[in-house]
Amino acid sequence: MAYETILYELKDGVAMLTLNRPHKLNSFNDQMGGEVNAALRDAARDAAVRCLVLTGAGRAFSAGEDLSSHAGEAELALGAALRGRYRPMILALRTMEKPVIAAINGVAAGAGFATALACDLKVMAAEASFVPAFDKVALVPDSGSTFHWLRQLGLSRALEVAFFGGRISAEQALAWGFVNKVVPAAEVLTAAQQMAATLAKGPTKAFGLVKRAMNAAFANDLAAQLDYEAYLQEIAGRSHDHHEGVAAFFEKREPKFRGE
Repeated sequence: MAYETILYELKDGVAMLTLNRPHKLNSFNDQMGGEVNAALRDAARDAAVRCLVLTGAGRAFSAGEDLSSHAGEAELALGAALRGRYRPMILALRTMEKPVIAAINGVAAGAGFATALACDLKVMAAEASFVPAFDKVALVPDSGSTFHWLRQLGLSRALEVAFFGGRISAEQALAWGFVNKVVPAAEVLTAAQQMAATLAKGPTKAFGLVKRAMNAAFANDLAAQLDYEAYLQEIAGRSHDHHEGVAAFFEKREPKFRGE
């Protein structure tokens, strides 16, 4: 599929999805939202994709919603945009049964911040920042922001971020657990790609099941989660990669996983 607002490339099992509206700080309009969702659907279905990296072109990861695309509208249909564009995007990132890495190369604001947080692992440029931004335009944090903030920060800190907004530096994001690693800006994409290359060679079917388990743990009590883990383990135990891993262990060699 030909894209106009994103770049999509697959190499050695790693799909690279780049938000490509640098003149608008990679803010989302209808077209880019649709193209991102289409690319995520393709990546989820493509067996050749073992890991996905999401980043932005230019100096921003994403400035969130492109408010200029709504110029002239008497009243913004924000609920419709959230349901039609961001809901499927955030769910696709969270439920894709493959690792997803955000390479946060610059500012991630509003829904751009939320999109980064929906990824499994995050590598952030030292010069980058998160900007909640919702308080500046008198809106409610959306696109899964309240879900992720509350679980990562706790209630008091999540409300602080929501009420006061402000810039969250890469150093603070690391301290709060929003990101996994902070590196110089020139190294952020390389660091994310190295991480992705390692994951793409791993047991990606098992990684997908791990994501299922982690997502379920948000809602399950302990007894239900123990049962669900047992169910997923039965699936993993029947996989090619499990049998390959066991064989490699006894043969004292490196396993060759296929994500199957």
